[in-house]
Amino acid sequence: MTAVRRRVLSVASECAPLIKTGGLADVVGALPGALEPCGWESRVLLPAYPQVLDQLDGSRRVWAEDDLFGGPACVRSGTVDGLPMLLLDAPHLFERPGGPYSDGQHDHSDNHVRFAALSWAAAQIAQHGAHDGAGEPWRPDLVHAHDWQAGLAPSYLKYADAGVPTVMTIHNIAFQGVFGADQLDRLRLPRWDFHPEGIEYHGAVSALKAGMMHASRVTTVSRTYAEELTSPSFGFGLEGVVAMRRDRGQMHGIVNGIDTTVWDPARDPSVRHPYSAGDTAPKAANRAALLQEFGLAEPTGPLAVVVTRLTHQKGVDLLLETLPGFVEAGGAVAVLGSGDPSYERGLRELAARRPDAVGVRLGYDEPLSHRMYAGGDLVLVPSRFEPCGLTQLYGLRYGALPLVASTGGLRDTVVDATAENLAAGTATGFLVSELSAAGLADALARALRLHQDQQAWRAVRQTAMTSPVDWSTSAQQYAALFSELVR
Repeated sequence: MTAVRRRVLSVASECAPLIKTGGLADVVGALPGALEPCGWESRVLLPAYPQVLDQLDGSRRVWAEDDLFGGPACVRSGTVDGLPMLLLDAPHLFERPGGPYSDGQHDHSDNHVRFAALSWAAAQIAQHGAHDGAGEPWRPDLVHAHDWQAGLAPSYLKYADAGVPTVMTIHNIAFQGVFGADQLDRLRLPRWDFHPEGIEYHGAVSALKAGMMHASRVTTVSRTYAEELTSPSFGFGLEGVVAMRRDRGQMHGIVNGIDTTVWDPARDPSVRHPYSAGDTAPKAANRAALLQEFGLAEPTGPLAVVVTRLTHQKGVDLLLETLPGFVEAGGAVAVLGSGDPSYERGLRELAARRPDAVGVRLGYDEPLSHRMYAGGDLVLVPSRFEPCGLTQLYGLRYGALPLVASTGGLRDTVVDATAENLAAGTATGFLVSELSAAGLADALARALRLHQDQQAWRAVRQTAMTSPVDWSTSAQQYAALFSELVR
């Protein structure tokens, strides 16, 4: 193992297992451990949400400010399950009920202030260090900002001429942290940078654009998504900034991985019958248990699982059009998720019509999601865009063959079960060539046909389960980029 030589401060709004609303948290929680063998020591700076602060061990104040955008604040250092953490303790901003962004019904109206404060604290620690009164202060060699919530950290460092390199990672460009120009002074942003080549975005300010403009490098979470972001269909108004950074050689696509110590069907405490790529026989028992848990009859075809937010982006409307035909052809489906009320209603109605073949659980249940990957034959991900996606990686790891749209990281991580790839032994799932109801129906029909040949199905499942889905390669790419910037 390479000795730790450099320090990186990772700045984000969520981090697994502390607080999670989506894949961002999994990435932020897993990357530090993957970077350590590459010579990088990490600390994660996160808001001190009440449910997070309670989990911090060895809490020490390492930075403080009397008035951080409306109230006193400090940063507390400690560990959670061995992960070194820095928590921004600002009760006037983060001591609230609900999730990290909302009270459960509506987004907090001052989210731009809350996460500007997080970015400001990151910039201060990068410049002056985190002081706990014992020895030298901890000061990062590089700051890694994740999504718009950390987007102003590169800007604050740029304005201070701090000389600390920064990397801005876009997990989903659709969320940009836009707020009014009347907030510039409040958030300590210079008016001289409020223009189209700076932080201005259609007469307002975009925290994500600010980070993209001011970071030393910009990355996103798959090679294909990096290419897609240069088009208006995917760039959400920032395609010009992406193209500019790409043309300067400052835009990189690095695919996400998953923490294979957490996502391991052989050791997963949520999996009732442990199994592995070397012994897949117990997967059949997990399948039977999942059918029983959802009250489904044994299908003649594959059992598909859907674990997702029920939104237009995730292609749930296409599922509602195609699942009836899939079920009629012998398939079954178990759904876990929540979101658009009309999609929730449509899935409940489908389950009411075919209770033997369609099961729906509204909400989110982490242990259940693990059992679904363990019991499923297929995992369906027909997203209209998907920067990277982790669902398909969980499916590969657990032998639930991913059936995915040909976009972003889905395209980069799943090898389509074409006749050529089946013959070569490289197929790991199914790509939807044309993202429409007809295209999804065609991919489902291909899966149904392959499932009839159990020998071929087992061969694809074996290839899927031995596919590299961990962080090792991607962490090396991040470490190389970080080292280049620090040099």
